[in-house]
Amino acid sequence: MTYKWDFHSVWLYYDLFLEGLSITVLYTFGSIFFGVIIGFATCGARLSRFRVLQAVARVYQEIFRCTPLLVQLLWFYYAFPLLVGGSIDNRVAAMLTLSLYVGAFYAEIFRGGIVSIDRGQREAAAAIGMSPWQSMTRIILPQAIKRMLPSFINQSVIQFKNTSLVSVISVADLAYMAAVVNGQTYRPLESYTIMAGLYIVMLLPLTQAADWIERRLRASD
Repeated sequence: MTYKWDFHSVWLYYDLFLEGLSITVLYTFGSIFFGVIIGFATCGARLSRFRVLQAVARVYQEIFRCTPLLVQLLWFYYAFPLLVGGSIDNRVAAMLTLSLYVGAFYAEIFRGGIVSIDRGQREAAAAIGMSPWQSMTRIILPQAIKRMLPSFINQSVIQFKNTSLVSVISVADLAYMAAVVNGQTYRPLESYTIMAGLYIVMLLPLTQAADWIERRLRASD
């Protein structure tokens, strides 16, 4: 029996797809913004001279890098409220979890970029009277950012795809809306194909940009 495609009846719900896509974009860029802040703070703690800060940052990173994001979402939404004796909005739980998750990876990207810069440059900066802050902002970071950028962009692309998991706690992202449309039309093949197509349209330019930036950086070395 030949399957008869019917995208028309599914695309009648285009407003739901677009609403879900906008929520996906919002959670992606929101979690990237907070993740960068968390990542820099964690990176600073890892590179500090205080062992307690180093240990706390390392524990945080290992927890969030070594457990699946799906498990973290479920834990923050269903288990965390039991610890604090209250409730948590599913949208807050989603943004919090996504931010903490990506922040753990960003922290390692930032730390790896910074420690990859030859230590002699720090010593040379100190020799000419620069403070550690001046050395970091004027010499180390400009070089480290070039090395961080490809990994940062790739992790951000992965984060865009990771947002699809927030649908499990009923956040109305693109994946959730595709399921809603499927429930209305009983056309899973068309509903999820459109969803996949929208992800490709959004992510393909980003992956190509990441490849282009990486090639340019390699050529400039």
